[in-house]
Amino acid sequence: MNRKEMRRKKRRRPILRRLLFLVLLIFIVVLGYIGYVLFQTYVAANESYDDLGREKSKLREEVVSISNDPVSVLLLGVEDYASDGSGGRSDTIMVATLNPEDKTMKLLSIPRDTRVEIPGEGSDKINHSFSKGGKELTIDTVEDFLDIPIDYYATINFNAFKEVIDELDGVVVDVPFDFWEKSERGVKIYFEEGRMNLNGVEALAYARMRKRDPRGDFGRNERQQQIITAVIDKVMSPNSLLKLDDLAKHVGDNVETNMAVMEALGIQQKYSNFSSSSIDRLTIEGTDEYENDIYYFDPNEDSVAEIQKELKTHLDINTGTEDSYSNLSQ
Repeated sequence: MNRKEMRRKKRRRPILRRLLFLVLLIFIVVLGYIGYVLFQTYVAANESYDDLGREKSKLREEVVSISNDPVSVLLLGVEDYASDGSGGRSDTIMVATLNPEDKTMKLLSIPRDTRVEIPGEGSDKINHSFSKGGKELTIDTVEDFLDIPIDYYATINFNAFKEVIDELDGVVVDVPFDFWEKSERGVKIYFEEGRMNLNGVEALAYARMRKRDPRGDFGRNERQQQIITAVIDKVMSPNSLLKLDDLAKHVGDNVETNMAVMEALGIQQKYSNFSSSSIDRLTIEGTDEYENDIYYFDPNEDSVAEIQKELKTHLDINTGTEDSYSNLSQ
């Protein structure tokens, strides 16, 4: 090897070293970011975690896992800004069932004025179960009403709702008709028929409007389901992975759930390709009733029995008790 070739070889070595150092530095930064995100998620999940002091639902014989078994999740939208974060009421009540075998979801909205039997309290509106006994009594009430186990729950207040949607750069919905609704600060927000991208404040007003909807609670429930499915699509997209730590902060401050960290990560793995097209929205039929000038939504027994059967089938539960609501109300 002559001197010229030796000099070329010496020049290559520093270049290779720099490249290797750069690759190693990028690798360390990526690992550090992943570690930071996981740590933030873990901290947020711990702040949000409340197992209710139970290992499983009273309607389960064995413990189930969200990443391996068909499970149900109770979603409660809690309005507590009027009480400075204390107490509050469940303004939104939804039940979602997930089946890992076919990777589908059933999503049911329960109108907040639905007349049900609240354990230990008698007949009343279902949303009063939260003000009377918190999430625990609400879970018991929903389990009795639908005759299915509630395996997981999540309560989210309106601040988190707005912050999460803003973090996701808004959600796109199909507005069914022109209307307006006031924000919680009293500012009028106008919605026009067709596709709109809503920020957090707009999405909250869109989900809460009822008085100007000709279908009342039914219309509002459909709009709430629209928001939920739009959020799911955004959260499951690859772009949201870069925002995971920021989303986790909002969750940690404003959400309570009995879903552990590893269970939440299991959802991402099991339902990695999940989208809103896999969601089947369910509706309870019933009649509007007034008693002593108080409005109630009285659910139709056959409709409730049919929903019970459908949810049980999705949860792989024996449907031999499909007429349980009819029996309870007699």
